[in-house]
Amino acid sequence: MACTLFSGAIYAQTPDVKIGAKAGLNFANFSGGEADTKMKTGFHVGGLVEIFINEKFSIQPELLYSSQGAKLETQRIEMFEGLDQLIGKVDQKMTLDYINVPIMAKYYVAEGFSIQAGPQLGFLVKAESVLKTSASLNGVDIPLPAEYNETEDLKDEVKSVDFGLNFGIGYELPMGIFVDARYNLGLSKLPEDNYGDKVKNAVFQISVGYKF
Repeated sequence: MACTLFSGAIYAQTPDVKIGAKAGLNFANFSGGEADTKMKTGFHVGGLVEIFINEKFSIQPELLYSSQGAKLETQRIEMFEGLDQLIGKVDQKMTLDYINVPIMAKYYVAEGFSIQAGPQLGFLVKAESVLKTSASLNGVDIPLPAEYNETEDLKDEVKSVDFGLNFGIGYELPMGIFVDARYNLGLSKLPEDNYGDKVKNAVFQISVGYKF
């Protein structure tokens, strides 16, 4: 009986813990740079552990694979000769893939509804730039050789560790299904060169997951 009561007392003091998985979309871009960049759509997927301190407050560490980056403004070149019009376009897409470790503090303002904030540490897995060139003559696409499309590895030019802050909201159903919306504000400059452009990550995420 004494052992049972002691075990029950320990269990009562142990925080409630939920384990889960999540996946969703990234709407990523760069901030702080001089280049005119556009939003790039990516994804994230991973797991989490939510540790409840009390009924209202919890800490939620996560481990996510996240595909981020940005698109650069299309360069358009037009040439006219008589009635002919030749148009060339160059599209550049930069992909930065990370293993991200966010640690979120969550406060439940109502049943199932939470506001969230916390730091995030990211470890660079892949960094590459893809250039795609296309051309058309009088509105008709012109096939171009493969050498007009170029993929460049940028991993040596981008810092291997990224630091940021997350802010978001979430809603969880009683059955364990939840939806999160989160913004990641990058604080670390991305270029490895300390004298380079002050480009930082800026990512908006929408996630769906399940906890048990």
